[in-house]
Amino acid sequence: MESHTSLDEIARFLRRLQWTALGLGAMWLLWLLAPVLTPFVVAAMLGWLGDPLVDRLQRTGRSRNTAVTLVFSAMTLVVILVLVLLVPLIERQIATLIASLPSYRDWLLQIAIPWVEAKTRMEISGWLDFNHLVELIRSNWERAGGIATTLLGYLSRSGFAILALVANIALLPVLTFFFLRDWDVLVARVAALIPRAYLGTASRLARESSDVLGAFLRGQFLVMVVLGVMYGLGLWGVGLDLGILIGIIAGLLTFVPYLGPASGIILGCIAALVQYGDWEHVAGVLIVFGIGQVIESYWLTPKLVGDRIGLHPAAVIFAVLAGGQLFGFLGMLLALPVAAVANVLLRYAEQRYTHSRLYAGEPPVEAVPVEAVAAAAAPAPAPAATGAVERQPE
Repeated sequence: MESHTSLDEIARFLRRLQWTALGLGAMWLLWLLAPVLTPFVVAAMLGWLGDPLVDRLQRTGRSRNTAVTLVFSAMTLVVILVLVLLVPLIERQIATLIASLPSYRDWLLQIAIPWVEAKTRMEISGWLDFNHLVELIRSNWERAGGIATTLLGYLSRSGFAILALVANIALLPVLTFFFLRDWDVLVARVAALIPRAYLGTASRLARESSDVLGAFLRGQFLVMVVLGVMYGLGLWGVGLDLGILIGIIAGLLTFVPYLGPASGIILGCIAALVQYGDWEHVAGVLIVFGIGQVIESYWLTPKLVGDRIGLHPAAVIFAVLAGGQLFGFLGMLLALPVAAVANVLLRYAEQRYTHSRLYAGEPPVEAVPVEAVAAAAAPAPAPAATGAVERQPE
């Protein structure tokens, strides 16, 4: 009996070891194929986000292909409108930024650095001296291996990177269309591989993860758009030449908690100081972001997002940074989906744990009164006579 138990434990350990090796191998393969998998992941996310609308159109009596065509056309039209409206605007803002770079350099060298040196008593200007930088480059020339070789290698890598970027952009609409069309088929095939004993639990967890993450992403996207427009128009109203660009950056970074408003406030205050050099416009920047934060905290996020992902802001920041560190841009794309699914699984594990015997412990043994124990241990009394006494014969 003991040998049979030992064999079962060894077999269970080997199965766990196999699954661990399989998971590590999958992560290593994901790390290797991250540049190739990026358009597939983006297209899969777009297909997953658009599938509920396709299903809704199907329920109205349209065929799957017709519903997919309508949804794909609407998504393409939105992207084209955004590009047509934003690209020229961003281009003008970048041109303004490039033209303003000398002003930012002068403000940095003549105002900001002397103020920091006066407050901290540290010598910073010497490190930004052009001659000093040239001397540093010359002293490290041999260790750098020559700037020509480095520059040629960078250009060759950049050329391949540009070609890969163009290929990914060209593949994205094609892959999105196929994911939209075949999403239900893919889900059915994955469900067919799940062991039948766990199909109900797996389906419930997958549905909960999809609902949580889908609602969060759609709501967060709307919050980003609204805040980007609000910040851009507000800073433009304050009079900043780069107000729209700063507003767009702050709106996009709203996806990471606290990073969007913090970066917008810093960039807006620097732009106000460089352009005007007074505290009135800095106060205007602070008012714009203060109003935006009040609207986001008390109206936008509760109405559009809520607490649907169930993750602490610090956990969201860690997930995004860890995903980017491990897998680059692909990891940043997968960070929140993986974190949301992991959160659902952890809630399920917590529920199972709190209902387990390990958490509740063995049921307590009820105390038995001493009198009952003594009564149970005493010998039973002799049975009473029930009939007449038989007469002995004389």
